[in-house]
Amino acid sequence: MKDLPLPEVYKLLEPGPVVLLTTARRGRHNIMTMSWHMMVDFTPPLIACVVSNGDYSFAALRATKECVIAIPDVSLAEKVVKIGNCSGSDTDKFAEFALTPTRAEKVSAPLIEECFANLECRVTDTRFVNKYGIFILEVVKAWKNPAKFDAKTIHHRGFGTFAVDGEIIHLSSEKP
Repeated sequence: MKDLPLPEVYKLLEPGPVVLLTTARRGRHNIMTMSWHMMVDFTPPLIACVVSNGDYSFAALRATKECVIAIPDVSLAEKVVKIGNCSGSDTDKFAEFALTPTRAEKVSAPLIEECFANLECRVTDTRFVNKYGIFILEVVKAWKNPAKFDAKTIHHRGFGTFAVDGEIIHLSSEKP
């Protein structure tokens, strides 16, 4: 074993695919790239996610208490990175990156048509927002594009490095 610098620990533990979080506030839609999230419960589905108070989306998420988590496949990887490298304060990201906002059923934030799945969410717990930027979201409606049933997601490995979903294996397990 060899020492690993502590600021590099996150590269080992990235929890899931890079996603896009959409918000809507005062008639304006926004998209942010997010890789710090995790499931915290099955039913109802609860997701913990980190949105920094320095992110443009933070104020909208805090005020409206709703968002959409859109899950892009690898074909959108370059757009996903570019979305994460600019601010919604001065960029209409839907227009800039040629993405299609689609009306959600239960929240005001839009779905992203080009993503293979979209999760409409409401904030249910904000106890960790001030200290850590952690919002707990309840998925209130989920959408999946059946034409993209085998979509490959991207996973952030740090500093512009990503892994793409690979081989799928099936092992015996008990369902919760």
